[in-house]
Amino acid sequence: MRNPVSDEQHLLQRASRLETQALAEIYDTYSPGIYRYSMRLLGDECLAEDCVADTFARFLKSLRERRGPRERLQAYLYRIAHNWIVDSYRNNGQTVSLGDAHRSEADLPEEEAAKRIRQKQVRAAIRQLTPEQQMVVSLKYLEEWSNEEVAKALKKPVGAVKSLQHRALRSLYKLLAEKS
Repeated sequence: MRNPVSDEQHLLQRASRLETQALAEIYDTYSPGIYRYSMRLLGDECLAEDCVADTFARFLKSLRERRGPRERLQAYLYRIAHNWIVDSYRNNGQTVSLGDAHRSEADLPEEEAAKRIRQKQVRAAIRQLTPEQQMVVSLKYLEEWSNEEVAKALKKPVGAVKSLQHRALRSLYKLLAEKS
């Protein structure tokens, strides 16, 4: 049975030598998830594609400068993407928000309208969270990461992630209860 941690370590070692095959494997493995993550936060295909491209450009630059990650590649890449998204919103004077949830084409117009109103309320409430709380909510509930994976991405202990998650959900509950 293969060990994902040692596989990632080996892949990182090869990438640090700028092996084309290793870099392509990293891109193929992680770019779809980073695209989904950035699409949910940005809600714009072009910006999400820019985020993915710049994430991997920054990753490559860090490898060339011998500053790249030695472990936790996925967390490192998501941190770059999240920082890019935050910078993008700061430059535009906006806050980070989650994109539209998945829709079914079979939804009735009334149901679709009600969903859109609720999604708008949820996005507005999420925008009021801190950037770290937004990241925890997105990674935990949209990307379905474990608390340990989120902790690695945020470079925080698991207990701190649980606290952030608890405070974020409590804040969301209060904010959404006010809207009802």
